[in-house]
Amino acid sequence: MKPYESWLIKAYHDLISAKKLARDEEPVLDTAIYHTQQCAEKALKAYLSYKQQPPQKSHNLRLLVELCQEIDETFAELLDDAEELSPFATAYRYPDIIMEPDAQEVEVAAKQAEKIFDFVRQKVPLSDEVIAKITGTIVRTGG
Repeated sequence: MKPYESWLIKAYHDLISAKKLARDEEPVLDTAIYHTQQCAEKALKAYLSYKQQPPQKSHNLRLLVELCQEIDETFAELLDDAEELSPFATAYRYPDIIMEPDAQEVEVAAKQAEKIFDFVRQKVPLSDEVIAKITGTIVRTGG
């Protein structure tokens, strides 16, 4: 498995974690929204890794989109989603006046993260093994 594929699998795990935490019988919305930001971050780092760019040690999604945009200008369409998701790297992580987002905010964030994930997924070639991991399909080998 190539390094960028590992980044994309981790991004997918963050996405499904966010969705499961939000839909659970006892939702954990503060942690769910954190995973939306992490999904987007790791997906963007997957693309940079695919393009053999050193991964940035940054949670700033706008910066990561801009780095991707330097390679492929179509990444510009992700800037607004990146701006909205970036704060969730730290928001709600520690006790504050507002302890948890509402369900609607998490739902929107999950859609934005999934948009970024799917966008990157279309930009990089994936092995059958990775496709199976992120689609839940079984890879059949041999005759």
